[in-house]
Amino acid sequence: MSVETARRRRRLEPDARRGQILACAVRLFGERPYPDVSTTDVAREAGVARGLINHYFGSKKDLYLEVVRVMVTIPEVALERLPKGDLRSRVEASVSWFLDVVSRHSTSWLAAVTARGMGGDADVERVLAEAEEVAADRVLVAVGLAGVEEHREELRGMVRAYGGLAASTAREWLQRGALTRAQVHLLLTTTLLAIVEQVIPEAVAASGPARATDAGAP
Repeated sequence: MSVETARRRRRLEPDARRGQILACAVRLFGERPYPDVSTTDVAREAGVARGLINHYFGSKKDLYLEVVRVMVTIPEVALERLPKGDLRSRVEASVSWFLDVVSRHSTSWLAAVTARGMGGDADVERVLAEAEEVAADRVLVAVGLAGVEEHREELRGMVRAYGGLAASTAREWLQRGALTRAQVHLLLTTTLLAIVEQVIPEAVAASGPARATDAGAP
């Protein structure tokens, strides 16, 4: 180990060291399938002892799950940075943020959303499902519907469906090259605006009488 590497290890605070390990893991798991990445590889890339990976994350699988979680979960800070303007401005900013993130970490994000190399692992599915629920709540905040309690599950269901569209559309851009970024931005912005301004009001209005009829049926 070089003197410079030793100094760098001493300088790093725990949070910074954990972040450095995670950043390296994100890159490596994005470049290679899960079986082809070892904790030794991650430690070497991060310039830390392998034992620190166990200390901060646990097993290799625990580290991988954290990588998937980071790649697919919308952080709260993304909401804090949204403009305070009208709905269109907030939707456009939200879509731009999403596209910036997935393009900046394209290989890692694609690996995470497809859970490459894990064969439908239940823990990975759980992390992906949790991320969908977080995304549903945070998109509702972004479009100004966080305080709506009536028909809450219908709203969240629509937003989860939109999340699936967003992921598929991003893959058409990043993986297949079938769409440009501008086209993806237009599609996702227009669709989310239509959901909020047209689909949700009509769907909620339609569901009210239907539920009342069901409730009164013998």
